[in-house]
Amino acid sequence: MLLLEKACRTRHRQKKFVFLHKNKQDIMYYNSIIETIGNTPLVKLNSVNKGIKGTILVKVEYFNPGNSMKDRMALKMIEDAEKEGKLKPGGTIIEGTSGNTGMGLALAAISKGYKCIFTLADKQSKEKMDILRAVGAEVIVCPTNVSPDDPRSYYSVARKLNEEIPNSFYPNQYDNMSNTAAHYETTGPEIWEQTEGKITHYAAGVGTGGSMCGVAKYLKEQNPKVVSVGIDSYGSVFKKYKETGIFDEKEIYPYLTEGIGEDILPKNVDFDLIDTFVKVTDKDSAIMTRRLAREEGLFIGWSCGAAVYGALQYAKEHLQEDDMMVIILPDHGTRYLGKIYNDNWMKDHGFTEEKTYSTAREIISTRNGSAELFTISEEMKVEDAIRLLNEKGVSQVPVVRGEEYVGSITDSALLRKMIENPDIRSELVKTVMEEPLKFVAADSSLDVLSSMLEKENRALLVRDSGGKTQIITRHDLLMALSKN
Repeated sequence: MLLLEKACRTRHRQKKFVFLHKNKQDIMYYNSIIETIGNTPLVKLNSVNKGIKGTILVKVEYFNPGNSMKDRMALKMIEDAEKEGKLKPGGTIIEGTSGNTGMGLALAAISKGYKCIFTLADKQSKEKMDILRAVGAEVIVCPTNVSPDDPRSYYSVARKLNEEIPNSFYPNQYDNMSNTAAHYETTGPEIWEQTEGKITHYAAGVGTGGSMCGVAKYLKEQNPKVVSVGIDSYGSVFKKYKETGIFDEKEIYPYLTEGIGEDILPKNVDFDLIDTFVKVTDKDSAIMTRRLAREEGLFIGWSCGAAVYGALQYAKEHLQEDDMMVIILPDHGTRYLGKIYNDNWMKDHGFTEEKTYSTAREIISTRNGSAELFTISEEMKVEDAIRLLNEKGVSQVPVVRGEEYVGSITDSALLRKMIENPDIRSELVKTVMEEPLKFVAADSSLDVLSSMLEKENRALLVRDSGGKTQIITRHDLLMALSKN
């Protein structure tokens, strides 16, 4: 009974326990699954942090009923919407999600009698989609590699459905401040009480920004000296925006890690509450995720590995013996059985712990630093483009509209089209160009690059450490192979 009372005090939303007395014994139960949200444990790391000063604790959020920290903010958004009259009985909840928020919303919807429709980007794991369908949600899969305002993006599709479906509610976790409030009211106080106020550093992956900023706000109110460390992904805009105040679209390119980083600036991301950012790669995140399962017994999700890897990189340089860092582990490993916990998938993506091949970053770093990527304008005439291809001695080139990569042309495709219609030489490049060359992450290994350089992909684009766009061709791969 004392433990139960303590749990109720720790929880900043009163749980509705019901006690039945029978044979002089107390029978304890919750009225619904959503009352089990919160009060997740802190666990000390003992292996992956060897050699690092200070105490490293992780808050294991997969103890929530939906196996992720998103349960907290999902319930808060629904409760606040009900109070404000935005969500009425029998309504439909429509949200763009990477999976975990959808699960939290679905559990709340089951308890409260709502329907759910979720839009997901196609990079999300099949397990996430299957789990959402299992709890009764309709799932709509949208393309990843489109801009946020593209009508096909999972943001846009969710907004459109909300406009079309009567009595529907679009929580919009990115800009709904109930997201931050949920963590300010629950997660932050839990961490403060669990550490007895001894926490000195707080680290979390930044996606919507709710858990990062809600917790940081609460902790800094208790002790302004608490340092908050945001973990970002390569391909996301957060770190550069924090450091320069510039939203640089050149920072945006496809990456695989789910749940952190963004190509937008959500309202829940309060950069004043985040002291510094650390960027991590897909590969480092994936390997750390598997290490946490193998060495710490923590079967967690991909963004958890990203958070730990980035936090430990910061801790190596900044933590002292008396410091205490808490890292949020957002979700559970069951969401990623077909990806990072699948040996073949890891190998296919070059995410092995053994170094065997070069990466895209290493390939471009060996070039002459003065080499510039050759591009042509979509407004150029085809005959002029052919002349430039000959002068530069290249067989493929990106097509640009200002600074945007909008297409590509290759000598083989131009040859084929000119044989069919010789008159195209006087037309503009934009009338004959093909799909844009694909961007790849800088840590993509040689075997991943070679698998992408197929008939349709004659070359790939990658951004170097200075933010400049570079091209990788089959010739580059042959040169790299000859050095291994």
